[in-house]
Amino acid sequence: MLTLSEQECIALIKKGECFHAEVESGAFIIKIDEYSPVICAAIHNGHNLRSELEKSFLLSKEERFFEEDPYTDELISSFPIQLIGNDSRFEYDLNRAKTLSTYFKTAWDKQVWKKPLSSAQRAKSHKKHQAFYNVLEAIVGEVEHRFKNAIIFDIHSYNYKRIEKDTPTFNIGSGQIDVERWGKVVDQFEKQLNKIALPNIDVRAATDEVFQGRGYLISHVNAHFDNTLVLPTEVKKVFMDETSGEAYPLVLEELKAGFKNAVSETAAYFARRYGKRTSTQKADVLSSSISSDVLKIDKALFALCKNVETLNYINPVNIASERSRFLKNPNVNPNFTYKQLNINPYKFREHLYQLPVDEIMDADIQQLYRHVIDNLANKIDLLSTIGGENFLYNSLKYYGAPQASDVENAKFILHLNNSELEQHKAVHSADDAVEYFKQMAQQWGLVCRIEKSNKVVAKAMVNSEKSLLMVNKDAKFSQPELHAYAYHELGIHMLTTLIAKKLPLKIFALGLAGNTHSQEGLAIYSEYCSGSLTIGRLKTLALRVLAVQHMLDHNNFKKTYHMLVEEYGSSRESAFTLTTRVYRGGGFTKDHLYLKGFRDVLHFAKQNSLDNLLMGKAGLLDLNVISEIVERGMLPKPQSLFDLTYRSSGNPVLDFVIASIK
Repeated sequence: MLTLSEQECIALIKKGECFHAEVESGAFIIKIDEYSPVICAAIHNGHNLRSELEKSFLLSKEERFFEEDPYTDELISSFPIQLIGNDSRFEYDLNRAKTLSTYFKTAWDKQVWKKPLSSAQRAKSHKKHQAFYNVLEAIVGEVEHRFKNAIIFDIHSYNYKRIEKDTPTFNIGSGQIDVERWGKVVDQFEKQLNKIALPNIDVRAATDEVFQGRGYLISHVNAHFDNTLVLPTEVKKVFMDETSGEAYPLVLEELKAGFKNAVSETAAYFARRYGKRTSTQKADVLSSSISSDVLKIDKALFALCKNVETLNYINPVNIASERSRFLKNPNVNPNFTYKQLNINPYKFREHLYQLPVDEIMDADIQQLYRHVIDNLANKIDLLSTIGGENFLYNSLKYYGAPQASDVENAKFILHLNNSELEQHKAVHSADDAVEYFKQMAQQWGLVCRIEKSNKVVAKAMVNSEKSLLMVNKDAKFSQPELHAYAYHELGIHMLTTLIAKKLPLKIFALGLAGNTHSQEGLAIYSEYCSGSLTIGRLKTLALRVLAVQHMLDHNNFKKTYHMLVEEYGSSRESAFTLTTRVYRGGGFTKDHLYLKGFRDVLHFAKQNSLDNLLMGKAGLLDLNVISEIVERGMLPKPQSLFDLTYRSSGNPVLDFVIASIK
């Protein structure tokens, strides 16, 4: 952050420069990431007093906090143009005219100073007051010049516990707004504020119910500019203890995200009605560049977590010998061993939660990183307990368990006629598969390696770290399977791996929260789009759900194995493979997500584009944030290798089955 004088600051604005600075010895902060028709101000956020005034100041820290508006800077942190007061309103009040901005001796019926301020003391404060408004005029002038109109969100907070009647969470003051001209924007802002949801709090927005917006900032702007709307807004201090000043972080986090959406939607509405661009969307009023604070934290997170890959540790190292032993005597449970974890889980979690995510100013992007960090903490809990009694608990925490509807879907699919399964024989070897996959990779322009392996449980699996498709050396494939695996492993998993490696944000290579559900669902959906999804494949996914549920109910490898063979007619080899999938590590519940993920992705695809789900290891949970990042131009839109638009498969039986998955 720069330190600038008022004149230096104004000179940069007139040149159209972007900068972040403290002005007039830290009296206030100005941040311009990008010129936009939206200006956000938190003029009562500050708590500072000049040292010469501290000596004669009579109020306690708590009394100061009570009348100041702490944390209002966080409510506007997502926006490209910000003005934030650093000085306490008790030194000078930026929402009062200059001559009235310094409290001579008392404020709110309390004596503030031991003795009245001297003329010299008042003059110093008035100089900073004047500097703020000179800079504000420069910004508004530049924004009006560029965009024809400007909108200022003038954000404050208010104490409510001493007010007996019910009060709104958000109060817009229209007392100095030309309602005939701007009234629809006021209504739009109130509508958007009413959409905000806060934990354990009933949210309500209103206009002029508690405050009428009689402050000086709007008066000053109205006196100097004809094409700028100021929206004075008071936020009820539900995000903090209004007496002590202590913040409630969970409420504040949700409030920041909700406020970002309300302000940006209102600003876009304003720009469409009054600006030069009638097609303006909320992404257009936000910054289009990735901030340095995001890049710094992203780099540190990737350096810490880049080697934390579940499947590197979860697959048994002795699977070949245990398969041979078990198939000879399927009444003795196998004894799997695993690769040792080379990560100290305690230090890992410590370093993970020390990352300064609070420094990310954009509310939604900050939440995105918080989700990933929590997800990685759960993943290290999972990895550190492989082979132990707590592994199943951690697997349930990370992947969840099948719901009753998942089990019912699986049973429905498994009751279907088996005739289709007999039409496709597994005649292609692992060597055949490697050759076929190499041809498909070349056709799609995917630069990757494809090799046989004895280290995978599945028939094929992508190692993202090495951009490697590993084909199980003992696997056999039918022709539809080869086609399906090409679309599944190469067309989705390898593609998203390669996309993630090219992105400036490495969080998409690490994996967003819920990415397993979404990415596996997307991969199965790609099989559907390719025309290679069969009833037999759906039965395999259904068996995975039942195998996971059976493992949770019985926790006995051989019982689950015999259930698959005797009740569902699985071959001994495929039953062993599936049972191993769900018992590895001590109880691995991931496999129930494939069918559920397919259902959810398919339902989503009926109304939405799936392209942004290709942004590395993305998830439906944070897809709105990913889409916003793309719309803002911060990251390029991912390109699919084939059409992911939903359409009928052309097979009425398959379409009926899929439509019946609830």
